[in-house]
Amino acid sequence: MMRPILIHPDPRLKKVCAPVEDISDELRRLADDMLVTMYDAPGIGLAAPQVGVLDRLIVLDCVKEEDQPPRPLVMFNPEVIAASDETNTYEEGCLSIPEQYADVTRPKVVDVRWIDRDGREQVETFDGLWATCVQHEIDHLNGKLFIDYLTPMKRQMITRKMQKLKREKARA
Repeated sequence: MMRPILIHPDPRLKKVCAPVEDISDELRRLADDMLVTMYDAPGIGLAAPQVGVLDRLIVLDCVKEEDQPPRPLVMFNPEVIAASDETNTYEEGCLSIPEQYADVTRPKVVDVRWIDRDGREQVETFDGLWATCVQHEIDHLNGKLFIDYLTPMKRQMITRKMQKLKREKARA
């Protein structure tokens, strides 16, 4: 089922999410809904607060090549447990901040630990776009948006554009 994606500014996007204590069928359904919503958007990652749920849950799939099978990942309570000193700069965007992009520098390689949809602990090393995406989505769980890495002036400019977009959508 498709879920509506919250648009910045929304106070729920700035909240720190609660850890998931027990992976219920309801949370698995939420993860499935988030994947459907993410693919439809289209995006490569989505965090639960972006659909108004303040739980530590993200989904991502950074496979871009047409000839490669999708690789949807569902992560409960994801955390970066190690990060490289080497960095990468990617032009990031966000489904909650449509059509706005900016360069953000993050560690190039990260080790992430999470609980999968079956309740098993997983650890994996992510590099490049996957590393950027997983860090971006984990930031959402901590109430942080990619625009928080920008200068105050640039952040304010993007926020004003989003406020205008929300007003226009409300009128439509």
